[in-house]
Amino acid sequence: MTLIRPVASADLPAVAGIYAHYVLTTVATFEEVPPGPAFWQDKADLGLPFLVAEVEGRVAGFAYAGPYRPKPAYRHTLEDTVYLAPGSTGRGLGRALLEALIGACREAGARQLVAVIADSGDPASLRLHVKLGFEEAGRLRGVGFKHGRRLDTVLLQLELG
Repeated sequence: MTLIRPVASADLPAVAGIYAHYVLTTVATFEEVPPGPAFWQDKADLGLPFLVAEVEGRVAGFAYAGPYRPKPAYRHTLEDTVYLAPGSTGRGLGRALLEALIGACREAGARQLVAVIADSGDPASLRLHVKLGFEEAGRLRGVGFKHGRRLDTVLLQLELG
């Protein structure tokens, strides 16, 4: 059984471990060094939606919303982040997390939700976002460089209300 719930401090080591996998082995994130525990606590302390998918008592994925940009005029626009533990993909967890995150962002008063997705050649994240109503808003070409590859990002946007 899957439980989607708000993150707890006790979940942060698992969240950090999931994210570290993507930092070190993929181009899904442009981070090159896995962030430490203070980074994850800071995200949790923002007061914005931060959820985990718990399967059989273990954190199998997470999703959170953060400020899209730091300038005050962007205050009603959030950016989403979703990651699943290796071996937890293909079970509908990403969809469950993103659906719950969208609802939580609406409840928090956000008007727009933006996704910035690395065009890594794996369309799973892009497909998930489109299935849930996001529309492509643009592409930034060659803005990332990781693991010897130049990478584009695809910008998607969902109007929340």
